[in-house]
Amino acid sequence: MKVLVLGSGVAGVASAWYLAQQGHDVVVLERQPNAAEETSFANAGQLSFGMSSPWAAPGIPQKAVKWLFQTHAPLKLRPSLNPAQWQFMLSMLANCTEKAYAINKSRMVRVSEYSRHCINSLQDELQLPFEARKQGLLQVFRSQKQIDDAAKDINVLQEFNVNHQLLNVEECIAREPALARVKHKLVGGLHFPDDQTGDCNLFTKSLVERCKEKGVQFKFNTEIKALVSDGDRIMGVQTAQGLEMADQVLVCMGSYSPFLLNPLGIRLPVYPIKGYSLTIEIKDTAAAPLSTVMDETYKVAITRFDNRIRAAGTAELADFNADLPKARRETIAESVGSLFPEGGHLDSAQFWTGFRPMTPDGTPIIGGTRYKNLWLNTGHGTLGWTMAAGSAKLIADLISGNKPEIDASGLDVSRYA
Repeated sequence: MKVLVLGSGVAGVASAWYLAQQGHDVVVLERQPNAAEETSFANAGQLSFGMSSPWAAPGIPQKAVKWLFQTHAPLKLRPSLNPAQWQFMLSMLANCTEKAYAINKSRMVRVSEYSRHCINSLQDELQLPFEARKQGLLQVFRSQKQIDDAAKDINVLQEFNVNHQLLNVEECIAREPALARVKHKLVGGLHFPDDQTGDCNLFTKSLVERCKEKGVQFKFNTEIKALVSDGDRIMGVQTAQGLEMADQVLVCMGSYSPFLLNPLGIRLPVYPIKGYSLTIEIKDTAAAPLSTVMDETYKVAITRFDNRIRAAGTAELADFNADLPKARRETIAESVGSLFPEGGHLDSAQFWTGFRPMTPDGTPIIGGTRYKNLWLNTGHGTLGWTMAAGSAKLIADLISGNKPEIDASGLDVSRYA
């Protein structure tokens, strides 16, 4: 079959790989001149399988109110007249219950753990160069209250058999020696030994080359205008260059997916949560992290690449506003500078922003639609890099009519009906 994949972020390219592996004629359409030029360009770099949790959780509404009035808060809101913003917030609040959290967490863990298996297998096969490390993730706590608050999370981790270890300060330093310089700021940590790191942009671009070897065709600089339907089927995709016909169509357009689907009557509750990152050249290797350190106070992930540090954080509800406020940079710099003060050249760091395609329940949307040949793999939020391989393999199996290796229930768009 000919399959059109719309979007060449990490989710789209990974989907193209697995579809090509299963013998399909795959064409990827992308408006940018290259793959991974938007949300997959400069994300946190963490494959955080162990920390796959919904943002919508009990207690979050109360915390969110406090964060709105803090200078260096992990959550910021720029109110707009866009109904989608308010609908997203209301729907997210509705998911902040114990029952909803348990359901959403189980779905996310299911996809994340499968993705860990898939990316390990993929890397064993392809040996892609993306500055990968398998040294786990360390979440550091600066107060006893943070440790106390983590008790509920630890119970959930135990329930879902997620490998983790609660550490004291000395044990944290044993895993991240550079933290010895700031040990007086720490009270403990939570370590996820199965988590990994790597540059998502390098991974995606490397996988593009392997896809091409499999016969996948990439049509860059191609603006997607609309989906063309006939009854309960999609006949093709209207682009700025003309109509592209296909047997199957897979939408992997992140935060922009709803714009394409709304005219078909498919309401996709995906909202662009704005995130920021700093890419910092390493100054002193001994003073830099070895893997990813998650600063619980600022909700900033600080990840080590070969010769760079990637620090990412902040969740901002600002629609598609792509400006780079100095205050957001200062929050991330404050986190990095306080934990790894001599690690990198902060003054010359590259500042970036991207739109994370978030669903109100945190779970990505993977599966079919009411159109027989229209499929979705989108809405991964902050976990697109983490869930990319697993969600891509799952959707490729569904499109091919193969039995999925994991339970696909509760993942498609019908859960919002």
